Amino acid sequence: MGCNSCASGRGNTDALTPAGCGNKGSCGSGGCNKLNVFDWLSGMQDASPNRFQWVEVRFKNTRKEFFRNPDNIPVVTGDAVAVEASPGHDIGVVSLTGELVRVQMRKAGASVNDAGKKLFRKARPNDIDRWKESMGLEKDAMMLCRKYAVDLNLDMKISDVEYQGDGMKATFYYIADARVDFRELIKLLARDLKVRIEMRQIGSRQEAGRVGGIGACGRELCCSSWLTDFRSVTTTAARYQQLSINPQKLAGQCGKLKCCLNYELESYMDALKEFPRNNVILRTMEGNGFHVKTDIFKRIMFFAYEESPHVFHALPLKRVKEIMEINARNELADTLAGVKAQTAPKAITPESGFSNVIEEGSLTRFDSGKKKKKRKPSSGRNKNAKSGNNPGNGGNNPANSGGGNPGNNPGNSGNTKNSGGKNNNPKNAKKPEQK
Repeated sequence: MGCNSCASGRGNTDALTPAGCGNKGSCGSGGCNKLNVFDWLSGMQDASPNRFQWVEVRFKNTRKEFFRNPDNIPVVTGDAVAVEASPGHDIGVVSLTGELVRVQMRKAGASVNDAGKKLFRKARPNDIDRWKESMGLEKDAMMLCRKYAVDLNLDMKISDVEYQGDGMKATFYYIADARVDFRELIKLLARDLKVRIEMRQIGSRQEAGRVGGIGACGRELCCSSWLTDFRSVTTTAARYQQLSINPQKLAGQCGKLKCCLNYELESYMDALKEFPRNNVILRTMEGNGFHVKTDIFKRIMFFAYEESPHVFHALPLKRVKEIMEINARNELADTLAGVKAQTAPKAITPESGFSNVIEEGSLTRFDSGKKKKKRKPSSGRNKNAKSGNNPGNGGNNPANSGGGNPGNNPGNSGNTKNSGGKNNNPKNAKKPEQK
């Protein structure tokens, strides 16, 4: 996966175990590295005394190589080893040993009889330290290369940088639609980085595999987890599978058509052999019916009359063949004895124990505002309980004459008539008569 904690593409460089989720390689995918291989022969002893000498070593992201172990150095999966490189040596992690390496080499097209590169030794502590220092320079080197590419107006995209384990060489992976003259770029990078520069062109699918990520299915990208053979994908595969030709839905993270469109293509093509062609026309007494779509799983074909093209009729494959046999005798069938596709949803009976809450509730049930509660007018008893501290109370208010009652409102005077319990409400107070 392309998570932030595994951005180096090599897992946890401290303990040489996968980082990320914290399971340290105990999860089902084998860790956070790319192109992991499950060694299902790990718990079995070798049948022959001579162990297979080739070892599979994983480097950054999806790069893997095979190395010969002529000295029979005891290595297991997960060991950091020093291997032969040009120039110097490189540091990688053993990803597979034993007879399964022979199977992997056969898939990759590598020959067992070739001389190949040599596995030197297990990585020493100083090799690991130098390896970590080299990995720390990769991000700055990539940003520097991108800056020079923009300054030189080179039509290319620098996607990744990989330093060799001994820090003597840096490999830059780039994407370009046409040939790019990057000789001046190499001179500038060699001058600033003081290492040997190698430029390697990759495709958009290879870039997606190196970067990693999550697909629309919710799983890791196939190109970063197991897929190494990238075959061409066309829109014909989508048409055979009755998929909508929508580039946004059919395209993957690489911008190309999804590789998974080819996974079930052969099964669909075999199933479609039993169905008639899409240009078939069924002639009936009610009119001619033309094909709309096909449901391969339910073995149903949808037809519509020319007079009412918006009403679909679902016909089983057996019924379609019967009408075709009738038309082959220059006769007309009675009707398209199918079921309309656009039918009202069936109401769920109370016995089933389920109810459709969405259909029961009104869409406008939240539009009506809530009723506001009317606030009762507050009485002056609590407010005027303390007469000495409130400046609006009787004795302290200059508007009161003769040191009026402390419980009365300051608007009241000595001539005001109080009735019942309304004497404390300022709205009920009468104005003094003017002479």
